Amino acid sequence: MTHSSKNMAQHFATALPHCKALSMRMDLLEDARAVMSMPYDARLIGDPATGVIHGGAVSALMDSCGGASVFMHPENAGASVTLDLRIDYMRPAKPEERISAESHCFHVTRNVAFVRVTAWAGEMKDEPVATATGAFSFKHKTKGRA
Repeated sequence: MTHSSKNMAQHFATALPHCKALSMRMDLLEDARAVMSMPYDARLIGDPATGVIHGGAVSALMDSCGGASVFMHPENAGASVTLDLRIDYMRPAKPEERISAESHCFHVTRNVAFVRVTAWAGEMKDEPVATATGAFSFKHKTKGRA
């Protein structure tokens, strides 16, 4: 990973309007891997009775993190868009806790990248709030790869 690609990926969390609106930050960038998080925000509550953050905000975090891991893939040659994202919600995120997501781009073809994403609240990484699998558009650096 070059220094400029890492800078571009760091900029990713602040350049996209929805990332900025949700106060997302990039916590880790490695080859084909990203960790992003967002703070608890009362404006994002989906259930006023419990104070639980709306699933749409969690979806946006997971989608953005998935895209960042694709961007960081060493064979990536361009921008990427989400083609498909399947999210399984496991439990509600605890109110007042930062929500984090970790994504790994585990397989690429010439045109498609595949990711796995896990989201958790606070320090409870072993108790996911949601998991996801996704497909993103991909432009391979090497021509002719299948």
